[in-house]
Amino acid sequence: MATAASRDHALPPALDSFVGRRRELSSLRALLSSTRLLTLTGAGGVGKTRLALEFARGLSSRYARLDLVELGSLRDGATLTQSVAAALGVGERAGQTGVDLLVRAIGDASRLLLLDNCEHLAEPCARLVLTLLSRCPRLRILATSREALRVPGETVFRVGELSLPPADAGDDVTALLRSDAVRLFVERAARRSPGFTLDPGNGRLIAEICRRLDGLTLAVELAAGHIATLAPGDILAGLDDQSSQLDLLAGGSRTGPRRHSGLATAVDWSHQLLDPAEQAVFRRLAVLVGGFDLAAARSVCAGGGIGPREVFPVLCALEEKSLIVRLPGDAAPTRFRQLGVIRAYAMERLRASGELGPTLRSALTWLHEVAERVGGDVFADQASSPLTTERDNLASVPVHATGQGEAARVRLTLELARVHYQQEQPSAAGALLSGLLREPGGRALGGEVAALAARVAAQQGDPHRALSLGERAVSLERQRHVPTGLANALDARAAAWLCHGAFAGAVTDLRACLDILAPLGSPEDVAWCTQHLAWALLQAGGEREADELMADCLPVLREQAPWPRAAAALHTAGAVRLVLGQLESAEALFAEVLRIAPGRSFHALYPVEGLALVATESGDMQRALRLCEASAQARRRLDTEPEAPWRRRIEQAAARARSLLPTAAREAAVVGARKLRGDRLIAYALRTGSGEQVRRGADTVRSGDERWRLTAREFMVVELVAKGLTNRQIADELRLSAHTVATHLDRVRDKLGLRSRTQIALWFGRRHVTRWAGPPS
Repeated sequence: MATAASRDHALPPALDSFVGRRRELSSLRALLSSTRLLTLTGAGGVGKTRLALEFARGLSSRYARLDLVELGSLRDGATLTQSVAAALGVGERAGQTGVDLLVRAIGDASRLLLLDNCEHLAEPCARLVLTLLSRCPRLRILATSREALRVPGETVFRVGELSLPPADAGDDVTALLRSDAVRLFVERAARRSPGFTLDPGNGRLIAEICRRLDGLTLAVELAAGHIATLAPGDILAGLDDQSSQLDLLAGGSRTGPRRHSGLATAVDWSHQLLDPAEQAVFRRLAVLVGGFDLAAARSVCAGGGIGPREVFPVLCALEEKSLIVRLPGDAAPTRFRQLGVIRAYAMERLRASGELGPTLRSALTWLHEVAERVGGDVFADQASSPLTTERDNLASVPVHATGQGEAARVRLTLELARVHYQQEQPSAAGALLSGLLREPGGRALGGEVAALAARVAAQQGDPHRALSLGERAVSLERQRHVPTGLANALDARAAAWLCHGAFAGAVTDLRACLDILAPLGSPEDVAWCTQHLAWALLQAGGEREADELMADCLPVLREQAPWPRAAAALHTAGAVRLVLGQLESAEALFAEVLRIAPGRSFHALYPVEGLALVATESGDMQRALRLCEASAQARRRLDTEPEAPWRRRIEQAAARARSLLPTAAREAAVVGARKLRGDRLIAYALRTGSGEQVRRGADTVRSGDERWRLTAREFMVVELVAKGLTNRQIADELRLSAHTVATHLDRVRDKLGLRSRTQIALWFGRRHVTRWAGPPS
């Protein structure tokens, strides 16, 4: 039966504290002033009802009447109007329908009606709301639902998960308590176990519990409820075990709504409202632990009566019902994921359906097809791959798809190792590669595994192992007689020589690599190898030849390469100019790197350090020391180390600055460095006094996910497609063959997930051309 608050617009008393959500409350106040129907949507257990009640309590003085109608226990939409009327104390009268009674009772009074938990009665609720708003001019309605009511004039406010602590908060209690999720956990835990507090000893564990639960309000409260009997470490271990995760998140309030008695019950409430096709897609998505885009969902979820074209509307329905969430950002293609506890429920359903094995096979096939499409890059270890976004899926699917597609599993293990290497996680990459080097299946990949293992060993600072693996890679590739494979192996062995400090060996291997690549006709590969040779020559004292080489290869990499390669080349060119004493040119090149590299990644630290060296050579010791200290702090936070020769140069520059600065200036530089993080560090390094440059940098980062996907040449093709040119006209404009233009368009379609020329043109039209302006030449 629906229930209402008392007539003096009193709401049910809050028996526990309301934590956080201050920003949401402010947003809701602004929205309700400009709309008459405000619907709070979100996943089950996210806290929609509690937020709505807290918001409504702050509004009671503004309305002559405020009524709460709880619809959770009402099962039949046919009696909705009569039930709401009864809840508002409106009695039946002869000759009047339920709707007429409600309209007459509400009239033109200033009233706020809070309809809680509408999702299972979405259609009848929508019809009733539309009628009441049309006939009661001063009525406003606040609704909570797991999906929008889709009534004209409705404003939808999606209630997100509670804020989580930043990854670098560590055990800093003050930083952790800025997170709403952590504060809620501590508040509820203290009620179950008086005296419980957050401290450096348990801070990391509690922060990780909140992250595993995605900040889902009900999940955090349920987990905190176990603190009287389980230590935080035991709670975290229980969340790691999928078989017991939902059991741990049970045992909610005996007096609250049954749908909130546990996470499984809360999700089951939503699951029961799905049609069979939606239920099938929902459970099959559970194997994609790292999230998914539309192409992935189609590959994994189609089948069993569900066609690939049917998957998209089902995804839209699942998002509307808050059973999947869209990941933030406007990068293409759009990605979604299931919250952890929702995915655990979906996995239970998948096992029960008997579809787990076939779904895993579909996911394995899809990942392997992606790997095959992006394969063929000579220097794949150093190329940004779309599989980077599938890291968690790469780690999960092949492991659980046991006995399925051994060749595919081996290839995907190599791809996962590449992702770890590119993200500077050499221990994880090395462990995977060690296994592949022992497996018969690994030998089918020729020298690819050994070459990557050599690079990983160099990244770990193990020169002897790096050189041994580099020799193995070259030997294997000489037996295969595949030119591109041999070029990659020589490049990897050159990296090992550099790690060993044997610069002449690196130069020899890289010259041989260039000889192989030159006849193969890939300007970008030749340019990439050339910049490696320039870097080796710089270490060997051949900076003048290195400068000539960079003059040849830098324009190619600026135009054709993804930003990580362009950034590396700009850094090499800056380092060469620095040694040649051309400080102004070096500073410009390092600054250019900062403008294209994401500010919070390790890629941005090299140009910061380069600018520190420029400052040292220019005699600005305080700036030099401040940049050195700020970069060192950032490297500690990111747990990353530069190559040994570069690190020694930075250490020498910092030591020189310290020795030349007076004590007060030295201390001021160190203190000032502590305040330089993220955008502040970039702004200081670029000598920008206002925040405008920082904002431009942030825009570059936001578009970075898309920018690295398209080379400058591909973007030029896209621009001409948007102007309506045919492939032949584009070829004439860019002085390319029509076949090359078609190849560029195929890559664009794969990278952006777009099929038609019209879609590509529309995609281009949504973005301002200036955001894609290339780096200054």
